[in-house]
Amino acid sequence: PFTYCTLYTLLCITSCNKPTLHLALGQGVRRLHVSAAFNAKAKVSMSRFEPSNYVSYEKLNENVNIVRKRLNRPLTLSEKIVYGHLDDPVGQDIARGHTYLRLRPDRVAMQDATAQMAMLQFISSGLPCVAVPSTIHCDHLIEAQIGGAKDLARAKDINAEVYNFLASAGAKYGVGFWKPGSGIIHQIILENYAYPGVLLIGTDSHTPNGGGLGSICIGVGGADAVDVMAGIPWELKCPKVIGVKLTGKLSGWTSPKDVILKVAGILTVKGGTGAIVEYHGPGVDSISCTGMATICNMGAEIGATTSVFPYNHRMKTYLEKTGRGDIASLADHYADLLVPDPGCEYDSIVEINLDELKPHINGPFTPDLAHPMADIGATAAKNGWPLEVKVGLIGSCTNSSYEDMGRSASVAKQALDKGLKCKAAFTITPGSEQIRATIERDGYSKILGDVGGMVLANACGPCIGQWDRRDVKKGEKNTIVTSYNRNFTARNDANPATHAFVASPEIVTALAIAGTLDFNPEVDYLTAANGEKFKLEPPSADELPKLDFDPGQDTYQHPPAEGGSKLRVDVSPTSTRLQLLEPFDKWAGGDLEDLQVLIKVKGKCTTDHISAAGPWLKFRGHLDNISNNMLIGAVNIENDGINKIKNQLTGEYGGVPDVARHYKANGLSWVVVGDDNYGEGSSREHAALEPRHLGGRCIIVKSFARIHETNLKKQGMLPLTFQIPADYDKIRPDDKISIKGLANFTPGKPLSAVVKHSDGSKDDFQLNHTFNETQIEWFQAGSALNRMKELQ
Repeated sequence: PFTYCTLYTLLCITSCNKPTLHLALGQGVRRLHVSAAFNAKAKVSMSRFEPSNYVSYEKLNENVNIVRKRLNRPLTLSEKIVYGHLDDPVGQDIARGHTYLRLRPDRVAMQDATAQMAMLQFISSGLPCVAVPSTIHCDHLIEAQIGGAKDLARAKDINAEVYNFLASAGAKYGVGFWKPGSGIIHQIILENYAYPGVLLIGTDSHTPNGGGLGSICIGVGGADAVDVMAGIPWELKCPKVIGVKLTGKLSGWTSPKDVILKVAGILTVKGGTGAIVEYHGPGVDSISCTGMATICNMGAEIGATTSVFPYNHRMKTYLEKTGRGDIASLADHYADLLVPDPGCEYDSIVEINLDELKPHINGPFTPDLAHPMADIGATAAKNGWPLEVKVGLIGSCTNSSYEDMGRSASVAKQALDKGLKCKAAFTITPGSEQIRATIERDGYSKILGDVGGMVLANACGPCIGQWDRRDVKKGEKNTIVTSYNRNFTARNDANPATHAFVASPEIVTALAIAGTLDFNPEVDYLTAANGEKFKLEPPSADELPKLDFDPGQDTYQHPPAEGGSKLRVDVSPTSTRLQLLEPFDKWAGGDLEDLQVLIKVKGKCTTDHISAAGPWLKFRGHLDNISNNMLIGAVNIENDGINKIKNQLTGEYGGVPDVARHYKANGLSWVVVGDDNYGEGSSREHAALEPRHLGGRCIIVKSFARIHETNLKKQGMLPLTFQIPADYDKIRPDDKISIKGLANFTPGKPLSAVVKHSDGSKDDFQLNHTFNETQIEWFQAGSALNRMKELQ
């Protein structure tokens, strides 16, 4: 087949050696096919890294017109981009919130922690090359400890085996490779790959960041990425569309971050599940492109499939400043395609007046606990939250733009001018090498350093728990404030007693200077070094640098021009960090009888609880080793213990993965029982792979987060929900559960459960599922990857 790799190779060869053009093109039909691609030079490339792949607004427009005529109604922007990428726009059944869509995404992006498993699965598929442009980004494995350069050097040494695997796998299979130090995946995508109307999937839950540039960017598990890289249509349940109408204008201390902090408070962590959040209204134009990206990024915190803004002049300016003026010009030509149709309807509407919006701070322990800054002091005192701010942390994939750094530097400069430095520890994480180099050139880094800040590596760092924190002991109650996106228990520093709050970078900077949570920069005063009382003025900064961005070091590895067919990707059988995958067993053909309840989980259970990050990231490429962290953060309802469950075969208590391994070794399959929004948070497919690997067959909960439910299906697990949520209360920690009706497993038809209690009594109830026919085939084959191999 004529793949992306083939064409890329031909273009690279012929651009360097014009006399070889005729030979490279070949003869006959194939020559005409490739010649057509060469003659398309007048078209606009998707990125400077892939000159042979073009922005296809013509195809998008054609599909949108087909669907609009079929549905006979105006379309939202979300619908235009999603339906515009349908594999079959003529025949696809479309019903928001009900049908499954088969889509053709334009590209795939993977961060290094998830890319390991994604590439291991792609290798298992037996395919020679990716079918769409794809990239790997090394941002997750760099631990913050003593500063950017030294932390990066240490990470390159510690993770050499993994980086070499990813670089060589990328080269062999045609995947671009962004080396460690390049920056955070979502910032790199915004700077280089996102553009209005593109459909991108990424193996990270904050992939929706690209919605700030008018893209539909969706977080998925690695198995979904493998489908797209293999050229298979990707399935997505047709999303509902929540409209957020913005009026008024941002000003003063209020920032784009406050928009999503407010929305999170309104919709909660599961209010966006199954929906795309589409921002619109006259208030949109008061928000910078990177500010819109911040808002879309944190849409993951309300469970949204993704978030998106309509194309406008702020996006055009950003495209031009990042070297993509040709895309901006083309987008101008198709501007009507890149905004919602007049008269389109949303499933629900949230309205926010930006003139009235005040700075917010959300937390602790959940990103939807929203507080206006004016209220946080009293609320903290009432709840016994520590007022002293131990550390302020700015940056991350959510808030590390040039504008973010500039507004923080504006606050810091005012303090310095009055002889003040931060009372709290203060860290700065640039989002990319380009941002790092530019803020260093323009003096922001010096200001932030002079006020007491430490610049960390261009990586995720403390946002994902990659933080060697030493200023407090584990279990010590303390407060930190961040401009990150998540603040689940122990998320940042592995300390369950850390109260983490989320705010804008400028608010975090102000709180780090003041050193106390109850400081409201809108009304409160600081004391200068000379004893004078003064108020901080609202921050101001350029949206984009007056000069061009400084690209910094070149950290991108192109796939080889000659292709990777002769390259090898070796995985040592003795490695503790990488492990080739073995296929999971197929469904045996009958019901699942007497599954032992492994753990009945109490309350919130995120993917961090199911498969912790932090120090466990080093095992992301070794399924057996990382499975030792399975559910070690979940709360056992039997004893309120963490990682302490009863082994029903021995009567002894042990860690969750240890008991699971013992059950598996003794041929006993098991089930997990959970609460609402099970699996919220990161796109982490390890949270689905690990239960499958250790002998789990089924997860029964009140409700699932979208990505985790799909990940479980991909691995041959049964994610089921109580038809009556109160049935959760009927299950006891020592029960055995049989899942009935699998011989007639069909879409829309509930399965049933028979629960055997240790006292001899039984309970029966119905279990709902969201499987479609294709997903049932995954279950029957043992996994989606197994099914892919069957179809080859």
